[in-house]
Amino acid sequence: MDTLYISSHPDDFRSLLPLVAAEFCLSPPRIVHEDPPGEVARSRPALVLAGSGGTVLTGANAVSWYLAAAGNRTGSDKKQESQVWQWLSFAENELMPVACAVTFPLLGIMGVDKKLQQSSKAELLHVLKALDETLALRTFLVGEGVTLADIAVAVAALLPFKYALEPADRKSLVNVTRWYNTCVNQPQFLKVLGKISLCEKMVSVTPKPSAAVNATAAAASEATPDGTPANGPPKTEAQLKKEAKKREKMEKFQQKKEMEEKKKTQPQTEKKAKPEKKELGVITYNIPTPPGEKKDVLSPLPDSYSPQYVEAAWYSWWEKQGFFKPEYGRKNVSEPNPRGVFMMCIPPPNVTGSLHLGHALTNAIQDCLTRWHRMRGETTLWNPGCDHAGIATQVVVEKKLMRERKMTRHDLGRENFIQEVWKWKNEKGDRIYHQLKKLGSSLDWDRACFTMDDKLSYAVQEAFVRMHEEGVIYRSKRLVNWSCTLNSAISDIEVDKKELTGRTLLPVPGYKEKVEFGVLVSFSYKVEGSDEEVVVATTRIETMLGDTAVAVHPDDSRYQHLKGKTVVHPFCDRKMPIVFDDFVDMNFGTGAVKITPAHDHNDYEVGERHKLTFINILDENGLLINVPPPFLGMKRFEARKAVLQALKDLGQFKEVKDNPMVVPVCSRSKDIVEPLLKPQWYVDCKGMGKQAADVVRNGELKIIPDHHLKTWFNWMDNIRDWCISRQLWWGHRIPAYFVTVNDPSIKPGEDVDGHYWVSGRSEEEAREKAAKRFNVTADKISLRQDEDVLDTWFSSGIFPFSIFGWPTESEDLRVFYPGTLLETGHDILFFWVARMVMMGLKLTGKLPFKEVYLHAVVRDAHGRKMSKSLGNVIDPLDVITGISLEGLHAQLIESNLDPLEIEKAKQGQKSDYPSGIPECGTDALRFALCAYTSQGRDINLDVNRILGYRHFCNKLWNAVKFAMRTLGEGFVPWEKAQLCGSESVSDRWILSRLSAAVALCDGGFQAYDFPTITTAIYSFWLYELCDVYLESVKPVLSRTDSEGQKQADICRQTLYTCLEVGLRLLSPLMPFVTEELFQRLPRRHSQDSPSSICVTPYPETSEFCWHSEDIDRQMEFVMSVVKTIRSLRADYNLTKTRADCYLQCIDSDTAALVQTYSLQIQTLSYSQAIHPVVGGDTTIPQGCAVAIASDKCTVHLMLKGLIDLEKEVTKLTAKKGELEKQMEKMKEKMAKNDYKEKVPVKVQEADAEKVSGKEMWEMVLNYSFLQLLVLKKSATYCFLSS
Repeated sequence: MDTLYISSHPDDFRSLLPLVAAEFCLSPPRIVHEDPPGEVARSRPALVLAGSGGTVLTGANAVSWYLAAAGNRTGSDKKQESQVWQWLSFAENELMPVACAVTFPLLGIMGVDKKLQQSSKAELLHVLKALDETLALRTFLVGEGVTLADIAVAVAALLPFKYALEPADRKSLVNVTRWYNTCVNQPQFLKVLGKISLCEKMVSVTPKPSAAVNATAAAASEATPDGTPANGPPKTEAQLKKEAKKREKMEKFQQKKEMEEKKKTQPQTEKKAKPEKKELGVITYNIPTPPGEKKDVLSPLPDSYSPQYVEAAWYSWWEKQGFFKPEYGRKNVSEPNPRGVFMMCIPPPNVTGSLHLGHALTNAIQDCLTRWHRMRGETTLWNPGCDHAGIATQVVVEKKLMRERKMTRHDLGRENFIQEVWKWKNEKGDRIYHQLKKLGSSLDWDRACFTMDDKLSYAVQEAFVRMHEEGVIYRSKRLVNWSCTLNSAISDIEVDKKELTGRTLLPVPGYKEKVEFGVLVSFSYKVEGSDEEVVVATTRIETMLGDTAVAVHPDDSRYQHLKGKTVVHPFCDRKMPIVFDDFVDMNFGTGAVKITPAHDHNDYEVGERHKLTFINILDENGLLINVPPPFLGMKRFEARKAVLQALKDLGQFKEVKDNPMVVPVCSRSKDIVEPLLKPQWYVDCKGMGKQAADVVRNGELKIIPDHHLKTWFNWMDNIRDWCISRQLWWGHRIPAYFVTVNDPSIKPGEDVDGHYWVSGRSEEEAREKAAKRFNVTADKISLRQDEDVLDTWFSSGIFPFSIFGWPTESEDLRVFYPGTLLETGHDILFFWVARMVMMGLKLTGKLPFKEVYLHAVVRDAHGRKMSKSLGNVIDPLDVITGISLEGLHAQLIESNLDPLEIEKAKQGQKSDYPSGIPECGTDALRFALCAYTSQGRDINLDVNRILGYRHFCNKLWNAVKFAMRTLGEGFVPWEKAQLCGSESVSDRWILSRLSAAVALCDGGFQAYDFPTITTAIYSFWLYELCDVYLESVKPVLSRTDSEGQKQADICRQTLYTCLEVGLRLLSPLMPFVTEELFQRLPRRHSQDSPSSICVTPYPETSEFCWHSEDIDRQMEFVMSVVKTIRSLRADYNLTKTRADCYLQCIDSDTAALVQTYSLQIQTLSYSQAIHPVVGGDTTIPQGCAVAIASDKCTVHLMLKGLIDLEKEVTKLTAKKGELEKQMEKMKEKMAKNDYKEKVPVKVQEADAEKVSGKEMWEMVLNYSFLQLLVLKKSATYCFLSS
């Protein structure tokens, strides 16, 4: 095992970095908190590698890299490894020195110089803001998981977050704070650092009086005035001096305490309250606007962005204007459109449901795509709908009936109960539609469909009859997933698989006590006619009452002699054959398996192969039938105990042991699902499954991302027939009739015999079919319609064409079917997508859509699946409007969770949302969801990141407000966005970046690459338009001369183009804020301009084709120079003073480039003047600070006369000397021979911490000292990071 020698100081960066990295190792090293042996290494951290001939690694970075690499945390490729190394350098060279400078005075490691501390904190915030920008669109620094980059930077930021960064500071660093909290709450960090408490106020950290101090006081009180103890020998002179020092310290301590007490008793003078920092508040829209009328856009914009103000009134106006209808802007939908047709249907949400973040993600993506296609001029339809949700709705209404009227559905009867369901649906069922509107979903609500509407119900009936007549739907008695509580078969998607590691007690509806699962019970069957027995094992001992055989493997030598033999059932006279079957695993247990064909899927197939008897021992309510007394009529899990005891009484019980297993649980009722033999209707899927696989293989249907293809082919190539019967009342009643022929010559039929079943669109049609089949007159036919309803997925499977009136021909069916795209979550690829493809091909001969885009599953910020019991299920409306922690807790109390789960969920909410969820707004939520949607991975959604996008909205808001003031009231934009040839370099650059953003967005939408779209838009608005262009053109806009006015006018046209096009680019993602701001802009064509941004053309690359790589490269160089100058200014605290800047260029071309961009460099770097210099530095005056900007340019910032160099050098020299003295004294103390033996361990640890802290501070001082010496002598370059 490797050995890591490390300091035990809790805040030592060089120790914590390797310690955290070690936690990611598969084989962590042995940790030793002491100096390594002298012959091994001279300093810590040191890593001694086992089995490598004594190889030793020293230094925090080298040790950490080795450990992180062992845990695969240094990047997945060379590029990522390089990025990790750069962040490691950033942590050590940029963040750590300034972090120490701010926090060491607070920790008492060095004296407090308030002015120096303030400037150090300003520099710290400057460094962290740069980091904040980097993290705006990222969860981690490199890649999609924690790497050494995150470990190093998070550990370097530990001291500031613990002691210096107050809540106000963290509010300005929302992305860094989010990322930091994510890192330090990883299990590996928690193990090393423990739970980190963030700083509330930046104050000195003074240790509490220790037991040692109290002990000293006690000793002093017990001594005589001359220092002699009350009882004991006289003390030496050295001891007396020591005691005197202690008394002196105690006296000072007591005086201090007395002063504090005195202050408390004195009346306090009132301090003038400091004005609170203004936060983003709630601003509401209060101008009376009737629903459907246009919002007032003449009033001035509020000072800051507020979602409540922005999102008011727009949606009802959009809807009333018909913007969301495909007919908008054309005579009818059949009118030819050269741009094409885009049609997509919504995955119909359950009528019982309310939105969760999965819905929000689905609708954010779908609405972005719909709005983009609509803005491109295509005939666009996004069709809404709602699913009747058979089981879910019936359960909701049944509970309501019992709660309000103490009645069951059977008390009401079928017809009256269905009326109750319709009544509930009409009252509550459109709630989810209101929520979708709140999300800004641009659906054509006039075409909204409900799967139980007459139009869709007729289509369901037609689909069943056609498929039954063709023989694709047939009747059969097979095992189904049965819920005894619901009295219905349920689909696979409604079965939750609960994994157990061993014996577990689970609650089961209808049982007072919890039921035991996760155990394997062994018992024996007696071989008939001998004393021999066969031992078998089962996890469901009650099912042995339905056993009809014992199976062994044909090659198992232990049982060859039992061929042809039978075993005897202990509770009845049933003789059960011993069968030989390949499905048995010889190496599991005894190699013998009990066979219960009527209650186990594997046993069912064995029973079919060996023609065994199928004995059903459970009725629909879970009571035992077809079994001997005393078990007859027992509840299934009560029988479990009774059977076990009966086997023990007979002496045939062997053992019970823990057994990991998966228990099937009904997601609706939480009942344990039973495999039960029931006659049901099935769809023969083999032919349809092959067809569905073939259309994907030959490219007719495209599935994106393509890593889902493997799943698709696996399902389609191995598809099983689909059970479509559900024993419910709410749903589409199966249009099939059992035939009884009133003719003695015709034998009565059985339920499972398909010959005696007919289907029909009406009872009359069914009667005619039956009469024809049995060759009798219609009056001799009696019909009984099947009581069951169809599986909800059956109606969902024909949704893409039933919504347009199929099988009846209609204009909508002709224009919009087949559709363009199906977008949904990958978790319902088989349950819904596959069935739509199969049924579309079967019933219409056409694919229902050309492409399928599958998005990922939403998880919480920690990567956990959303679960009510974890408290991490988030209602998107709570993110939009905000909610307190108490409000989140109240939602849990209203849920169906048991008290223990509620308490656990509350703790989860308290941990993740200690202050509740802030109001983020719809636009920020939509943008965040799209930014997260990277193909091929699940989405770990962090609410803090959504809040970051609300701040982006505010930045956008302020930028447009500033720009509109700059444009002026009389501004008239050119009729077309174009170049006039007189644009400045800043104008040409921003138009180049705008064109690049247009191209990235176009490509992103085409490829469903939403992070590319969001990054392009975010970067353009924030980093290019706001941070660079708007700042760089301020001098141009303020010029008053004629030439200057001309240039300012061109600048205003460029600015307008950027605003107008930038808002159009953003509109599909953030419809509300872009509409609000767009309405305030003047139009290029005021007469015939579209009235809303949502129907304004989306920017295209053919129009915005001004991208220039040369200009981009030039500006990239310029910004590197600007950042270097800013960094130097920050180093010397030149916050307000402007200094001359000499840029030493390697050649004349670089100097010419600097001259061209001199105004931009001067403006963006806050310099007094820019002086390009070619070649040597002889022309550069002395007294400059120097830093390298690039391989072609070095920055010389004139500081002479701006700072007192002598004073700064003297100050640092004194500090350095004092620190060296302290270090020397401490090291002398620790180097004594008897130090480790005599000094207590805690004191040794404290001394080690002091040395470690002083070494860190020495590094900071050396860094600053060298810079000042270089500056003073003007002799050598100072290589600062740029």
